[in-house]
Amino acid sequence: MPAEAAEALMTALNTLRESIADLRFGLDLPGSDEARQAQAELLAQLEDYVLPRVRTSAAPALIVIAGSTGAGKSTLVNSLAEKNVSRTGVRRPTTGTPVLACHPEDHKWFAEGELLGGLERLDKATPEAGMRSLVIVATEKLPQGVALLDTPDIDSVVEEHHEIAHRMLDAADLWIFVTTAARYADAPAWNLLRLAKERGARLAIVLSRVQQKSADVVLKHFARMLTEYGLGDIDRFVIHEAKVGDGRLPDSEVTDLRMWLAELSVDEGRRAQAVRETLNGVLNSFRTRVPALARHLEAQVAFRAELRGDVEAAFLSALNEIDKSSKNGSLLHGEVLARWQDFTGSGDLMRSLQLRRRGRAAKQAPERVLAFKAAIRTGLESVIVAAANRASEEVVARWRHRSELGAKFGENLDRPSGDLVRHTGRAIASWQEHLSELVRTEGVAKRSVSKLVSFDPDSLALIFMVAMFSGSNGEGVPHRLVNALLGAESLRGIGSKALSDLRARIGMLFDEEAMRYVQALDSAGIPDESVATRLYQATYNLEVAR
Repeated sequence: MPAEAAEALMTALNTLRESIADLRFGLDLPGSDEARQAQAELLAQLEDYVLPRVRTSAAPALIVIAGSTGAGKSTLVNSLAEKNVSRTGVRRPTTGTPVLACHPEDHKWFAEGELLGGLERLDKATPEAGMRSLVIVATEKLPQGVALLDTPDIDSVVEEHHEIAHRMLDAADLWIFVTTAARYADAPAWNLLRLAKERGARLAIVLSRVQQKSADVVLKHFARMLTEYGLGDIDRFVIHEAKVGDGRLPDSEVTDLRMWLAELSVDEGRRAQAVRETLNGVLNSFRTRVPALARHLEAQVAFRAELRGDVEAAFLSALNEIDKSSKNGSLLHGEVLARWQDFTGSGDLMRSLQLRRRGRAAKQAPERVLAFKAAIRTGLESVIVAAANRASEEVVARWRHRSELGAKFGENLDRPSGDLVRHTGRAIASWQEHLSELVRTEGVAKRSVSKLVSFDPDSLALIFMVAMFSGSNGEGVPHRLVNALLGAESLRGIGSKALSDLRARIGMLFDEEAMRYVQALDSAGIPDESVATRLYQATYNLEVAR
């Protein structure tokens, strides 16, 4: 590949890797575990194989020996290497730590190279060596330019063996699949062949332990199955039932396979083609695997959006509820109505007037004014807190109805925060001061309603509140008297501003309450939808670079 093209491909691949690494599937929705596993596999394949292979395209071909339990993978590797590089035995699973056998001239490529760079390199297997290690053994019996990697069983009873086996396969240039005459029709074998087909991997199959007397029947049936599966043209090798000595097969049983490896070694064009086909197959698989990840992320984002929509709907409904209460007169009842009647019936309303002509200020009655003001504040607070309570209960009820996951997010959130009452009291007190300031700045207190009188601003602000909250009918409240004293124009103008300001303050209180639910969702670590968009874009950029 020309240097410029290789650089463009590396840039696109690195961007794709970063985009995949940024994904977070914080919600345990159906399919989320599979999405996390797919993400891990993609990252491992990019870092273990794709990026190193594009950077070092001339590296020796890595051939993974894969198969089911007891298929004889380690025996086959030892036979081809003419050296016991991998442990064999009747105990299953036998291979725990992956073992790589290569020609001494290729040893440096694998000991220091980036292929499978996340695995610790060892010269020999030790009891402490785990699945995250790689034993590298050099032998002159293997041809230069190809290396064999013995992997754990694909159907091992040890779960970790499955993961490392698939990681080895994802990092391979060619696959040699080993199965037996007794087990070639088993599901694990065909699952692996299906995976190889999906990834476009260059593949060869070894059918071992074939009895001479039944060889024709078995081979014909196996060939027919491969053809039906679309794998009829792949390279196939047969190893007959033979005595294993010192962990190795008779040399005659592996001659054909040894020649196949030798041809790959000497024919650089053929080897390069095999590597290129597998690499292209992996890159082609990204066309479906990466968008599938993006769709999982979109499902997470969509579910979070639904839960956030529940929060917004509940608190908007609560705000609209308060709007209705402020316009239909229901706020003026109980203590508020009693204080208003006390304020007007006692004559304090008239004493709040100032007689200009006489130039005397009327004596105020602050006790009743303050009590009336406090009653309005308490009434508003109770309405707001009650609405917030209903909104909190509604959010949690909606979340529970959606799923168990929603119910989990709603735990301990079915009541408003402990600070709501204090914040509400502060907000209403501030709003009352704002209304008094509106009365002053709008000049209502200075304008004469008649030629004789003008109003004290604080008392006038209280009268405005009554007028605003009394509704169109004003049942139980002398609404027409207030309207006559103040004038309809002033009442509409200041009333509209005051109600708008009150709604904004209540909205801010509800926003703070809603943030508790948003924080509960955000704690799951779900990125926004732009991450999925970047993933689609990275996939497109990779296609362009190819």
